[in-house]
Amino acid sequence: MSSATTTVAPQAAAPPGALRAAWQRPAARKLLLLGAVTAVLAPLAAARWGSGAWPSDLAVSLDGPLGRANDWIIDNRDSHWLFLHFFGHISSAIITSVRAVYVVLLALGWAGVTAGASLLAWRLAGVRAGATALASFAVCGLLGMWVPTMRTLALMIVAVAASVAVGALLGLAAGLSDRMFRWLRPVLDTMQALPAFAYLLPVVLVFGIGVAPAVLATVVYAAPPMARLTALGLRGTDQGVLEAVDSLGATGRQRLLTARLPLARRELLLGVNQTIMMALSMAVIASVIGADGLGDRVYQSLSTVDVGAALTAGIPIVLLAIVLDRTTAGAARLCPPVPQGGTGGHNHPRTRTRTLATWAVAAAAVVALGRLVGTTWPDHWTVEIAGPVNEAKDWMVAHLYSGIPGIGGTADWAAHYTGWVLDPLRDGLQALPWWGALALVAALAWLIGTWRTALTAVLSLAAIGVLGRWEPAMDTLSQVLAAVAVTLVLGFAVAVPAARSPRVDRLLRPVLDVFQTMPQFVYLIPVVALFGVGRAPAAAAAIVYALPAVVRIVSQGLRQADPAALESARSLGATGGQQLRQVQFPLARAELLLAVNQAVVLVLSVVIIGALVGGGALGYEVVFGLAQGDLATGLMAGTAIACLGLMLDRVTQPTKEAKR
Repeated sequence: MSSATTTVAPQAAAPPGALRAAWQRPAARKLLLLGAVTAVLAPLAAARWGSGAWPSDLAVSLDGPLGRANDWIIDNRDSHWLFLHFFGHISSAIITSVRAVYVVLLALGWAGVTAGASLLAWRLAGVRAGATALASFAVCGLLGMWVPTMRTLALMIVAVAASVAVGALLGLAAGLSDRMFRWLRPVLDTMQALPAFAYLLPVVLVFGIGVAPAVLATVVYAAPPMARLTALGLRGTDQGVLEAVDSLGATGRQRLLTARLPLARRELLLGVNQTIMMALSMAVIASVIGADGLGDRVYQSLSTVDVGAALTAGIPIVLLAIVLDRTTAGAARLCPPVPQGGTGGHNHPRTRTRTLATWAVAAAAVVALGRLVGTTWPDHWTVEIAGPVNEAKDWMVAHLYSGIPGIGGTADWAAHYTGWVLDPLRDGLQALPWWGALALVAALAWLIGTWRTALTAVLSLAAIGVLGRWEPAMDTLSQVLAAVAVTLVLGFAVAVPAARSPRVDRLLRPVLDVFQTMPQFVYLIPVVALFGVGRAPAAAAAIVYALPAVVRIVSQGLRQADPAALESARSLGATGGQQLRQVQFPLARAELLLAVNQAVVLVLSVVIIGALVGGGALGYEVVFGLAQGDLATGLMAGTAIACLGLMLDRVTQPTKEAKR
């Protein structure tokens, strides 16, 4: 009897022990606290403002002030001193700089530019980078895109130079001052979260259509990475080196020039690399407001669904990105270490003299070669690919669009995706009570981060309602969530074989490079041909654009799993699937969450581009505001997209302070 009694007593005490164990878990404690707060506040909010969409009483209309600002700019653009003597001089300086660079490139000729780019890449990043530059510029000429390539290159040189200068100055201020770092951080976050199209409307209103607004929009979009990495490099300087320099009696200026900047060379070169990539991604978007070159060719091809012409102009953009990426990344990788004093033997006067003499001789040889061979690429050395590409596209449309026996065609897939996935998800999000959406976002952000993370996410979502863009934002959110889900499924399916097989990884690497550097507009043309116009082709373009980053991050995370843990699992008889689920996935948790975060950010960045092919929602409002010159509609919708992006970033990216 006593034995039975002693057996029953622990069972009766189990539920309180389980509750105590659950309360000790940080995630359960957060959910219980948030549930209690929601249970108290939700009835009060529902009774006061209802339980539907965001209440109109809590919305603020900025149409009036922004409309008046829009009208004032239009009325005074040709007469006010601010435009004539300030913005006018900026515009003239940009146009003159781009034209001067373009004239220099034409004067060097196709042979001079090719030889100069190859020599520079070889000198900075090695023989392989030099060979890549040589082949890339040759392909640009063979495709008959030499002149548009030079126009784009001239625009990018000026835009990148200005972006690097602005970013370096901001990064210098943030790196040397803690207060400036705290002030600049939210500004840089906003600049990177705001869609690129949203930059175009204000600069078009002020500067009109042409090269100047294209360069300025590119600078705003591309300068933040340079600023962040410059500040990171300066703030991460070895304190031992700084103390050694101080002991020699160096001034603040000498410390900066001889120690902090040399020690931050790798971060500075990486910042230049990222700035170049961001600027090139704006090449096609800037063509919407009159930037000539390769981007304009791609944009014009979109209106006629000419896949061949778009690919002919898109390939040189990809090649330019690859050349510039390999050169700057190689320069950062091969950058020699800096001795403790902050100087090296390469700064010796004789070494500098020999280096300058070598470069002078090389420059003279390049100029002479360009003069001898000619200015533009010979017409009889070109290859036509637009015709075969369009024929292949027509064959695919004829055999894939209308129907495939047994599984239907791409048009049916698009209709099913819209009717079975997008519409129910959109209706569900729009039917969700506004206070319920805030509580759900708070729970997700707090579980993965801290209370500050949750507060930022909730305020970002609330700002969308205050701006009066709640329902279109829920439509955009449904498209983003559906596209992210498909991207993650496909990304994991591709990343797992790539992580397990070096051969698969080598085969995928060039494919991922091309897809990651191809302009976003290029993706729209084939998906429109295959899926028609609507939200489905917009989602398809977003999936193709975000997929390479997900594959890279997931495969790298799985590949870096601890070999000892894998060996231990194999010794216990675990199969390949068990090793993947029980060892590699848990060890790669941080990389997997980063892949989710990047999928969200990249899919959201194509929202406005997708609006050009029927995506609708917030993206359409931004495009409409740009087309009609409506500052209020375009800017408020762009701000709503930025708030949506900030909210999604906070609920998908864990913080270091979060307790797991």
